[in-house]
Amino acid sequence: MRSRHPPPPLSRALEEIDGASSPVTGRATDYPASWHIEPHAHNKHQLIYAVQGVMVVQADAGRWVVPPTRAIWMLAGMTHEIRCIGEVHMRSLLVAPDAAPRLLDQTQAVGVSPLLRELVRAAVEVPQPYSPQSRDGRLMRLILDELRALPVLPLHLQMPADPRLRRICGQLQRQLDDATTLTEWAHRLAVDVKTIQRLFAKETGMTFGQWRQQARLLRALELLATGEKVIDVALELGYDSPSAFGTMFRKQFGQTPSQFFAQG
Repeated sequence: MRSRHPPPPLSRALEEIDGASSPVTGRATDYPASWHIEPHAHNKHQLIYAVQGVMVVQADAGRWVVPPTRAIWMLAGMTHEIRCIGEVHMRSLLVAPDAAPRLLDQTQAVGVSPLLRELVRAAVEVPQPYSPQSRDGRLMRLILDELRALPVLPLHLQMPADPRLRRICGQLQRQLDDATTLTEWAHRLAVDVKTIQRLFAKETGMTFGQWRQQARLLRALELLATGEKVIDVALELGYDSPSAFGTMFRKQFGQTPSQFFAQG
């Protein structure tokens, strides 16, 4: 199920994906730089993964930046769209909701182990449909075992619903070096500081400061993926120095930027 250039029309791709009868289906599609996959949903869970390139995935549940060492577990029925940063070689898995028990029950970013990466590569070569008792069937069952053990990662940015918070978050995403304090925002919006703090915690699960840092982190991943230098990214996002940015990055991900993007 491999596609080269150009990618197939979305309607045809959806028909092929959602019409497959096997519990697990692998799909390979290469996308040129800056390609935009329009909003859509599947009747299956999807592991959205790319062996090359970086994706920005936007869904009802939030927004993620996804390098080759990570993936998104997208629940069946969840509307989402994808923007490609650079050329993207996507290798996805489509999993029937009843394919196995104890699969992840939330849309979220996950880690991709070297074993799962190779299993995904092998899965896209499996002809459909396959016999459950065949080698291909055993391969797919091993994939299901690996999917149940996916490590969840902090690559998510939850957008609030409250219009006052959306105004704050919209401004921060447009100008990520904005240093406006929460007290200053409260004055602008004529709202008590504690009200904003409570709304941030309720609607995003983060404080104002944590949300701003996460927004900066995700933007940093996009910029680094396009080849921007760490010093330029740090200054654009409002950090005093590359070392301050590097410390924050390692604290969040446990790795330097170069290690984070390493494909093994």
